[in-house]
Amino acid sequence: MKLSKTISTLFMVKSLRIDRDKLLTNGFINGYYKDLSQDFHYENCVYILFKPTDMDRFAFFLDQEKERTDDIIDDYDYEGGYVVVVHQLDPEFKSDFDLVKKGQYSKTSRKFQELFPKITKIIKNGKQKDEISLQYRIFNKTQDLINFWEENLNIKLDLGQEVWEGFHEERETLNIHKLKLDEIIN
Repeated sequence: MKLSKTISTLFMVKSLRIDRDKLLTNGFINGYYKDLSQDFHYENCVYILFKPTDMDRFAFFLDQEKERTDDIIDDYDYEGGYVVVVHQLDPEFKSDFDLVKKGQYSKTSRKFQELFPKITKIIKNGKQKDEISLQYRIFNKTQDLINFWEENLNIKLDLGQEVWEGFHEERETLNIHKLKLDEIIN
């Protein structure tokens, strides 16, 4: 199953400083703003969806995270091996997360932007290399990202426009039933 990363993943999950390799080895799927199947909605949180292949390793990872931070406020399971971990977002950056939800990435604070590295390591064709991070490109409206959109959409972006798609609540909401159906179909 191939899902595109949500805005919640790009900006909210990444702000939690969870080791990327630990996320991936524990079956990380995506981050969401809320969960459609839950009666109660946690405010200023991110819902992180996992599908662990090794539950003992995942339990160890979750215990480590609970020791590392007090920001985990809930975790629960769904049939089919899915686990959701709910993280409280840093209240210091509430106004920044609000700007992210409005799609106003370049208007976020410098301090918020500094949570994200300028350079990230990627593996391409089996080789590790350094690349400018997507978040840095979005915050700074880099020319390569502007060129990408202008070429692919055959448009000319205005100077004031953001260079990344907006926050669409439907895509940012975990719908476990739709996810399972998509998994069966694909």
